[in-house]
Amino acid sequence: MYKYEGLVVHQSHDDEGIIEIVDKEGVRALHFGSHARQSSMLLMEPDRLHSLYARAMMAGLLFHDTPNEILMIGLGGGTIAKFMLRQFADCRLKVVEFRSSVLKVARSHFGLPFDPRLKIKIGCGAQHVRQASQVQSEQHDLIVIDAYDHDGMAPEVSSETFFDNCRTLLTKNGLLVINLWGTDKDMFQQVAWNLGRVFERRMLFLPVRNRGNVIGFAFGEAMAKPGIKQLIDKAKRLEQMYQLEFPIYLLDLKRHNPNVFNRIIKS
Repeated sequence: MYKYEGLVVHQSHDDEGIIEIVDKEGVRALHFGSHARQSSMLLMEPDRLHSLYARAMMAGLLFHDTPNEILMIGLGGGTIAKFMLRQFADCRLKVVEFRSSVLKVARSHFGLPFDPRLKIKIGCGAQHVRQASQVQSEQHDLIVIDAYDHDGMAPEVSSETFFDNCRTLLTKNGLLVINLWGTDKDMFQQVAWNLGRVFERRMLFLPVRNRGNVIGFAFGEAMAKPGIKQLIDKAKRLEQMYQLEFPIYLLDLKRHNPNVFNRIIKS
């Protein structure tokens, strides 16, 4: 069967709706009943980050390049989790995914490994951070939020209360990275407002070129401010290490955040 201009290699249903995996021109993509791709993977290079938004989320490495205790809200095909496990040998990764069916296809069709450093919890991300923040603070130096369904971003993981709980779980020098959908202007403005209040405007936004995604970066209160020359040199070095477009990300961060860039960067 063909759909979304590609070959459907898997189709299933759960209580949340349809899950489809489609192969097209050497790329495997996860769909939730719409044309939008939730995750994508190169079949010939399954460990390489393919999706433009997932690649842009790694721009956070410019500011925090050795994540150790990582919390991810939303698994998708598991491509970001795979990247973290492969690139950071000492990291420990906790993922909260709402749908057990999504975990199954991440294992069966996207090569998500069984790894002792990877713990996956099936449940609500907002509920997890609320409960965890009541028990302990400063658990994670990197929090990655990529929580979407067929209707868009779940409101439970975009509220001021949710981000406040995330801040409690984040180390003082930690980083929060979130994938937003820029074309949903009302949702985007609300999330930006909530993030700004919780993180006292210590944040940057990175529009993904040729996509509707906007990646948000929110910084812990004690994160060291790098200088611009230091960042330029680091971007070149990271580009060689990971084959990702860090110099472009840095250029776009500076261009799209003219009023707040100097809050994060030393002049």
